[in-house]
Amino acid sequence: MLLLVTIAVLPALLLLVYMGWKDRQHPEPVSCLLKGLFFGCLSVIVSLSITSTFGDFGDPILDAFFNAAIPEEFAKLLMFWLLIRKNKNFDEPIDSIVYAVYVSLGFAAVENILYLVDEEDFFSTAFSRAVFSVPGHFCFAVCMGFCYGMARFGQKLKIVYYPMAFIGPVLLHGTYDALLMSIGDDDSWIIIIMIWLVFCILMYRAAVKRINKLRECPPA
Repeated sequence: MLLLVTIAVLPALLLLVYMGWKDRQHPEPVSCLLKGLFFGCLSVIVSLSITSTFGDFGDPILDAFFNAAIPEEFAKLLMFWLLIRKNKNFDEPIDSIVYAVYVSLGFAAVENILYLVDEEDFFSTAFSRAVFSVPGHFCFAVCMGFCYGMARFGQKLKIVYYPMAFIGPVLLHGTYDALLMSIGDDDSWIIIIMIWLVFCILMYRAAVKRINKLRECPPA
């Protein structure tokens, strides 16, 4: 069991270290970051309670959005908002990405454990989730944090950035899952996989650029 938890949590921990390195100039209090991880764990419960109201749509796009992207990103955004709304340390744009990432990776760590606990093909599943699923949640969180940070600390387009803090991650998450769910037994799976891989690479590159952009913004 200890090995399972370690393997499930390790990808999230590595990304948290990366995020801490990016925020090394004005790091957040450890207590606030741990609270973010805890809220992320709680967001799994919120997400599952929403998902339970939907059935299986039998369509990869509908399932990707209504049984994954929408409930999960709503739950994470809710916990993110509860985390930062009265947080006096939330005082610069990059903090928005930091807290969103901590919430999201708390969610991803718990989700990883749930996926791996009864998985027969344990190591291949753990590897694929470490390389793609957990970094995917990281990218969704960067999008959320970037949009919220631009809305909170920016001077322009607040009316656009606030809703995009939810819409953006949902679109990324839904597209990510929809492509995977669309893979069938015919020869088209090769094309879908290639499109999905390109999508992941572009998403990862965009996330790094968004982090670097907010790092350059001065504190409020």
